[in-house]
Amino acid sequence: MATPPTAPVVATGLIGGFAIARAGGRRELGGLFLAACGGWSARQWNRAGGSGLAVGLGLTYAGAFGISHPLAKRIGAWPSVLAVTAVASAAAALADRRQ
Repeated sequence: MATPPTAPVVATGLIGGFAIARAGGRRELGGLFLAACGGWSARQWNRAGGSGLAVGLGLTYAGAFGISHPLAKRIGAWPSVLAVTAVASAAAALADRRQ
């Protein structure tokens, strides 16, 4: 069976994690969802390109989450989440092309 691409999982993790936290009022549930999507993606990146790829894209994913917070103060919450998701998903899509 072919491995699904990670780019949609990255997008789902960032957008879904934020949506879960916001709608449910429980940040830890959104964080858990975000972490699960990131963990699954990191495992796929490690299989596809080794630990260097997994660490690099994992830092991109975590960095996107981190940067979204100060960016939200400037442009708003949803625009911030969508902007960082676009960047992180594009990086994941480039890695997905390796498979």
